[in-house]
Amino acid sequence: MTMDIESAKQPPAPGAYVIGQITVRDEALWAEYRSRVPETLVPWRGELVFRGKQALALAGQCLHPDVVVIRFPSLGSVNDWYRSPAYQALIPLREQAADMVLLVYET
Repeated sequence: MTMDIESAKQPPAPGAYVIGQITVRDEALWAEYRSRVPETLVPWRGELVFRGKQALALAGQCLHPDVVVIRFPSLGSVNDWYRSPAYQALIPLREQAADMVLLVYET
């Protein structure tokens, strides 16, 4: 069974989405960072939508092979999460473990 892209479209849940494009440099440090991030999301009602590895580039080129998508109820909650002491404390670990681009999209 095949499904075309148009019929697979579903509108995203309203809110703000943090998209991280990632190249891991140190697997052990990255595993530690990943294990500690979920607890920082809870106060801001952030939820992990998915993590994945790039399977195919249909157009263009992405410099980072891994991706993470996190949904928040609002842009304000993204800002509060990112600036929270709990997440700020993880940034040095993240920077040692991987190269990352973090983007935010609003729906």
